[in-house]
Amino acid sequence: MVRSELISRMAEQSPHLYEKRIGPVILTIIPTMSYALARGERVELHVFGAFEVTVRVARSGRDPRTGETVQVEARASVHFNPGEAMGVRLKLGTIDTAAAADLLRKAS
Repeated sequence: MVRSELISRMAEQSPHLYEKRIGPVILTIIPTMSYALARGERVELHVFGAFEVTVRVARSGRDPRTGETVQVEARASVHFNPGEAMGVRLKLGTIDTAAAADLLRKAS
C-alpha cells in the first residue's frame, strides 16, 4: 500500500473526513516519526506495533564478487515489533477486525 492508497482507504472508512484533510495529517505523521527515530526515540502505535532504532556493530564481511574480506561500518537500523492485535490479524490472514477482536478477548 502506498501513501495515496492509505489516504483513500482512511477516507472510505471515515466518511466524515475528506481526503484533502487526511493527506496533510499523514504527511505530518511520517516525518514526525522519522525525526523521533533519528533521535533514537521509540515510536509506539498502540495495537499496530512499535518502531525502534537498533545499532549494528562494526564487523568483518565478505565481498560477494571477489570473496575479499571487507570491514563493514557500524550503522543504525529500524526494527519493527508488531503489536498483539497485528499478530492476531496476520495469523488469521484477514483484516476482519471483529474476528481479531474475538481472538484477542479469548486470549486475555
